[in-house]
Amino acid sequence: MNLARYCLTNADPDLNAEALVVLGPGGAVKESWTYAEMQDAILRVAGSLAGLGFAQGERVLLRMGHTSDFPIVFFGAIAAGLVPIPTSGMLTAEECDRILQDSDAALIVHDGTVSLPADLEGRTVIDADELSRLKSPDPGQFAETADDDPAFLVYTSGTSGSPKGVLHAQRSAIGRRPMYAGWYGISPADRLLHAGAFNWTYTLGVGLMDPWANGATSVVYDGPRDPHVWPQLMEAAKATLFAAVPSLYRRILKYADVSKGSFPALRHGLTAGEALSPALHEDWVRHTGRQLYEALGMSEISTYISSGPDTPTKPGSPGKAQAGRKIAILSSQTDDRQPLKAGETGLLAVHGSDPGLMLGYWRRPDDTASVFRGDWFLTGDLARIDEDGYVWYGGRSDDVMNAFGYRVAPQEVELALSAHPDVAEVAVTDVPAGNGISLVTAFIVLREGAARDESALGEFAAARLAEYKRPKVYRFVDALPRTASGKVLRRALKGN
Repeated sequence: MNLARYCLTNADPDLNAEALVVLGPGGAVKESWTYAEMQDAILRVAGSLAGLGFAQGERVLLRMGHTSDFPIVFFGAIAAGLVPIPTSGMLTAEECDRILQDSDAALIVHDGTVSLPADLEGRTVIDADELSRLKSPDPGQFAETADDDPAFLVYTSGTSGSPKGVLHAQRSAIGRRPMYAGWYGISPADRLLHAGAFNWTYTLGVGLMDPWANGATSVVYDGPRDPHVWPQLMEAAKATLFAAVPSLYRRILKYADVSKGSFPALRHGLTAGEALSPALHEDWVRHTGRQLYEALGMSEISTYISSGPDTPTKPGSPGKAQAGRKIAILSSQTDDRQPLKAGETGLLAVHGSDPGLMLGYWRRPDDTASVFRGDWFLTGDLARIDEDGYVWYGGRSDDVMNAFGYRVAPQEVELALSAHPDVAEVAVTDVPAGNGISLVTAFIVLREGAARDESALGEFAAARLAEYKRPKVYRFVDALPRTASGKVLRRALKGN
């Protein structure tokens, strides 16, 4: 089992059919790749990487912008048996350093458009000038990797204040199969436009892996990302499916001229990354006449609960467990492994036999063990399941925030801000701002004599944190609410 081979050959696609289309401003086609061309480019990268002499399983840190080179190198590394680490172009050098040190990546591939780790000693670096040569030699072969061999490593915010690696197996591609009917209703005739950048795992999975595994066409946009452009892009691409986070659907309705006659090829929209509010769902259906199907997932397993063409929506619920998935609600108060009854709220859990589930947290066996209760993986989400099998999300059982589709641990933001010389104490949480939006908010206790300077704190955060992790609001307080044992009560801050 090799994930790259599976994605490119599972559907036995017409090799002359479009695999990837990159649109530019106005919907003009910047790039168009057939399945034959994409497979050839990926295998040429695989051959080049194999020729560098790295052992299977070694990590490759990808520091590249929003270009087609990103997925070609990502899948090329997997094809060669290496383990790529996709990272956001928004990360700072300091954040890259932490990922590099934790992953111990032997190779870094970058295109010169985004920040690099500061300490590159002992690493092989392929820079922008060398990047084109990766695709120049003769094509290599798909590595003969096993189902449980590592395929790729993604980093998510860790509650310790440092990023935590989530290691996925080659079999994770097979673990995505329940989404095909359970969420997309996808076929080779589909053209899926994804609103995300290539370096986002939401795009790599939903925008590339799944369309390719079904012989469909992936469409990605490279241009100004004003909300009013998306209806035009859907029409230019003849998109039959559109994937984005709820906040983008909200902005499209607010800033674009949308009606039931817009984007006539579109069957329905797909949304994940944030909770979809019933009001937004109703507005989209009323204005466009098309359904909006939600999915619930996380870095450790991708999406596993959804509505879809065969699973009618219940506004406020992300849907049901996809066919073949085994989920349960377990007690949040005890270590009981017996699922709770319908209607009871507890911890949402996924059975450990699911092929889409991660291999574990990279080099963190204790953290991996802590999220399992017997055969069940604990997602950290509170939820209940109704009599019809629909899941109703009840928030996180921990303090992890959702920043426009990205999971962000408050501890990571607090650690960065606490280094500012004027900050005595800091607590960070997401505070509701209306219309289903929550903003990352920092509550600051200043050192004696320090001035309230939001701009200075913002500049300090910008040098240390990716844009999506930075607080959008700063509030100065005299003291932080704490428990009797001294622990900060972040939930008490949400009402301030």
